[in-house]
Amino acid sequence: MLSAERWWEIIGAYGAVVWPAQAIFFVVAAVLVLFLIFKPGKVATALMKLYFFLAFGWNGIVFFMILGKGLVGSYFFGSLFTLVAILFAVDLFRDRIQFRHPEPTWQKYLTLALLLIVFCYPLISLISGHYFPKTLIPGAFPCPTAALALLLLTTALPRVDKIMYVILLFWAIPFPPFIQIPRYGVYEDSIMFIVGIYSLIMLARHWKR
Repeated sequence: MLSAERWWEIIGAYGAVVWPAQAIFFVVAAVLVLFLIFKPGKVATALMKLYFFLAFGWNGIVFFMILGKGLVGSYFFGSLFTLVAILFAVDLFRDRIQFRHPEPTWQKYLTLALLLIVFCYPLISLISGHYFPKTLIPGAFPCPTAALALLLLTTALPRVDKIMYVILLFWAIPFPPFIQIPRYGVYEDSIMFIVGIYSLIMLARHWKR
């Protein structure tokens, strides 16, 4: 198992090499989420799925398989993220997943609050002392990207790809409390863990529908 120092060295080296990809992924994600909020529909959903195809493909190949080869399980996790990217691409044609405003008022406001928290990933990284290029940013890093995707998928339940959903839950729930936080001090991944628990509850509520 990698030491925390070595783990953060790999993260920092990746962040330095791919800059300004972090900024591009973050800004595009923010614009598309605002589009989903104010103009929900097939166009906004398709653009968001295209974004996730690119983001998960980037994380699977560039982060895990190329620049993050020193991370434990890099090829396995890279394969999982690449599979999620492919499933988003397939759904562009199947058109099963439709991101929408949750109908219950409590869920709508909770989703908005969690979205805001997910976009605060870089801020929590900075507060935790993880300065650029180690700052974790949605789109360019696996955990915030998984958190954003899972949260938006809850708005599409029950019409989601359950394989994709379960893969993301597998990433979001066990790793933060057992590996990321205690071993590497990635306190910002508590955001992904919270989103994972919420997403698991919502999946259970919709499983038989």
